[in-house]
Amino acid sequence: MGWVALGRRAGGGGRLSSNLSLSFASLASSFIFTTLCVLTLALTLATLVRAEDIFEEGKSDKEILDNLLLSTRYDKRLLPPVQDADFCCGLRSPGDTIGRTNQSATPSDPKQNKNQNNNHYTPHQHLRTHLRGTLTVNVSVLLLSLASPDESSLKYEVEFLLQQQWYDPRLRYSNRSRYEFLNAIHHHNDIWLPDTYFIMHGDFKDPLIPVHFALRIYRNGTVNYLMRRHLILSCQGRLNIFPFDDPQCSFAIESISYEQTAITYVWKNDEATLRKSPSLTTLNAYLIRNQTLTCPIKASWRGNYSCLKVDLIFTRDRAFYFTTVFIPGIILVTSSFITFWLEWNAVPARVMIGVTTMLNFFTTSNGFRSTLPVVSNLTAMNVWDGVCMCFIYASLLEFVCVNYVGRKRPLHNVVYRPGENPVTQKREGGNATTGGNEPNEIIACTNCGPNPCTHTATNGCAAEVRKKEPPHPIRVAKTIDVIARVLFPIAYSVFLVFFFYHYKGVS
Repeated sequence: MGWVALGRRAGGGGRLSSNLSLSFASLASSFIFTTLCVLTLALTLATLVRAEDIFEEGKSDKEILDNLLLSTRYDKRLLPPVQDADFCCGLRSPGDTIGRTNQSATPSDPKQNKNQNNNHYTPHQHLRTHLRGTLTVNVSVLLLSLASPDESSLKYEVEFLLQQQWYDPRLRYSNRSRYEFLNAIHHHNDIWLPDTYFIMHGDFKDPLIPVHFALRIYRNGTVNYLMRRHLILSCQGRLNIFPFDDPQCSFAIESISYEQTAITYVWKNDEATLRKSPSLTTLNAYLIRNQTLTCPIKASWRGNYSCLKVDLIFTRDRAFYFTTVFIPGIILVTSSFITFWLEWNAVPARVMIGVTTMLNFFTTSNGFRSTLPVVSNLTAMNVWDGVCMCFIYASLLEFVCVNYVGRKRPLHNVVYRPGENPVTQKREGGNATTGGNEPNEIIACTNCGPNPCTHTATNGCAAEVRKKEPPHPIRVAKTIDVIARVLFPIAYSVFLVFFFYHYKGVS
């Protein structure tokens, strides 16, 4: 019995040792698993601590950007994500959060559906929010300088700052940093930027300095991209009414590779006009108005790409043209009219005035025409030069006619007496009786009353016979001068009124 009992005890101990070994194995595996979990958690926490530490006080913007732009968390080839409903991109200022979309808005809202389906922004919105799945880039333009080579040119140089602003949640950083924004100018090639393309009629002008842009990233992920651009625009003007035309210069911006479903350009805060720099400088460029708008579908370069357009409307310096063209022309034309007040036989003076005014007008006109663009149609300057030259030439022809008539030999030996009517001058032979008068001969009657009268000789009145003689050539020449003194100035005044009223009205 003892041996049996001892054997039973021995068997129970073997089972106990087996249970203990299993317990130790389970405990060891649990310990190892727990240790691995703790190490993993510690490693994760250490990584997070290091990641958060990069945004702590004293870190430079370069260190922050180096961490933000790690290849494991940022890829510049991808568009910024815009699926989140509270993403905003039309901020009044980079730190403003008023412009965030209301999260409580539901797709059942008809206005929201209209905006999302038609890709349309209502004009009363001051803050531009994105369309779901479409990145919105807010654009604004600040004019810096305007210039033109000369007054008559259709080429204008425009220098401006183009600001583009969008929201990239991948670039948000901690508020514990002392930086309100990060200067990312040296990370320009590592950040996603919109591929904005300029559609224009003209050319670029190289920047004066190599660095001509600024790139800032704000705490909430708003990216502000500022570029300085200098464009040479070939503008559209109505040269047929030059210099009364108002040239219009236009250029547009558009994404070169992203269609409208991916990127939409909008004018920031619905601005309808461009902002002007307080130090805006102009040279031969007189901007009267400007406007910003979306490109019309018919005028767009490509219809399925978002496009914004800028129109600059200039005017000519009218004072310049009046002082250099119109007033000198008026003076020369009216100077040619002075010959009408000179004696008909003052040949040297009248010839000198006529020829001198004509040559001076030719010189002035040709000197100004050399700066004008060449066109094949009739222009306002052609009309001005042609009519003014016609008046100067007509005054010269008037002198030729007067001189020719004044030198003509008189008929019937009529004697010219200044101040006396040549019709009533006596002919040679003295008085004659009425008996020798012809029936239709004009006579001077002495029996008509206190004042003598003239009538035909068939009424039996006794009178002295006066023959109707032709006027003396000198008197005819003087009469032509008198008529020209009135006719030429009136005709030229009518032309001036019609010219300026018509072409100013057409402009």
